[in-house]
Amino acid sequence: MAEHLEQISHDKINRYLKIDLLTPRLLWDNVKDLIQVSNHAYLVFDDTVIDKRYAIEIETTKRQYSGNEHRVIQGIGLINCIYVNHEIGKFWVVDYRIYDPDRDGKTKIVHVMEMLQNLVHHKALPFQAVLMDTWYATNKLMLYIDSLGKYYYCPLKRNRLVDDTLGQEDYKKIELLSWNEQELKVGKIVKIKKFPQAKKVKLFRVTVSTDRTDFIVTNDLSQDST
Repeated sequence: MAEHLEQISHDKINRYLKIDLLTPRLLWDNVKDLIQVSNHAYLVFDDTVIDKRYAIEIETTKRQYSGNEHRVIQGIGLINCIYVNHEIGKFWVVDYRIYDPDRDGKTKIVHVMEMLQNLVHHKALPFQAVLMDTWYATNKLMLYIDSLGKYYYCPLKRNRLVDDTLGQEDYKKIELLSWNEQELKVGKIVKIKKFPQAKKVKLFRVTVSTDRTDFIVTNDLSQDST
């Protein structure tokens, strides 16, 4: 940065980074008045790994899987929460957490649950659904979102065990389910293993490309393939 701004020296930037704490609260204070809220908005939770393969002495770095690199690298794990107003085509980063389990003992799931709790009960941001990746599609988090009265949409792994027979057959891997023409259009009702007995979700089989098919789950039972 100093190399591009003549009026700012390297020493000034170093002092700033050592003294100032760039916290999630500071992010919120700067973005809260810019957000155009909607009751139909989405929250998107996603994580990224900031590549620090040559800086192993940085405290928050650890070896972890990078989706961009498709392999394990040394880096800083960052979990982002994005507020999406799809009605006007705009979005804002409203919260984040550093994934640092060696120091705080928190999993990514715990970080997401804490951000959700903060958004609902303190920031009071209106939204209707949570969108998240396969990594976050755990029973604990899906049931927590359900308890908040919100919808969730997330892909499930192909080997996740579900039942689409109302208990008449054993649980089976998603990839082994049979689909009729109607179910391919509107989804099918299933029970995920270890979900409460009465809790059902809707599963969709979505062709992403010629060589990739995803299975998307939602607790919005009225939803169709659109």
